[in-house]
Amino acid sequence: MFSNYFYLGKVTKVFGVKGELVIHLDTDEPEKYYTLTSVFFDWEGEPIPFSIEEIKIKSRNQIIALFRSIDITSAAHYVNVNLYLPLSMLPKLTGDKFYYHEIRGFTVIDINKGNIGVCQDVLDYTPQAVMQIIHPRGEIFIPLVDEFVKKVDRENKTIEIEAPPDLIELYIGE
Repeated sequence: MFSNYFYLGKVTKVFGVKGELVIHLDTDEPEKYYTLTSVFFDWEGEPIPFSIEEIKIKSRNQIIALFRSIDITSAAHYVNVNLYLPLSMLPKLTGDKFYYHEIRGFTVIDINKGNIGVCQDVLDYTPQAVMQIIHPRGEIFIPLVDEFVKKVDRENKTIEIEAPPDLIELYIGE
């Protein structure tokens, strides 16, 4: 249900006596979201829109939001709920910077091995996100770190990488 949305953050606690909610913004540029007027709550697997009446900045990655339809009696029900926004609200990236959802379906070209398959998904594990690549002989997992990603070609839907020596062979042999 959230394929057309991106994860923005999470409600961490109730604040004050009006039912305001503290929200952790899980983004490198939280300031882009300080003026939101609405967000989508993940309510039992469904994206439900909630209008924001007021936002206060608590810290760089935390805001305090007062929602139109949430008061002090119901606020605690929303703690630990994930928040989303439509993909259309993501700032456009250029060059070799990309969002994880963008490279799904891209052909992955290793500088040394050539075409190694198609990016099925990006698995965002702590502490390292990995690109899941489907190859005819099995899955390949490549850490998504700047030194491995060499070029992103959105027009041709390819991503060029330089995997560490022997990493690809570890998954599919030679």
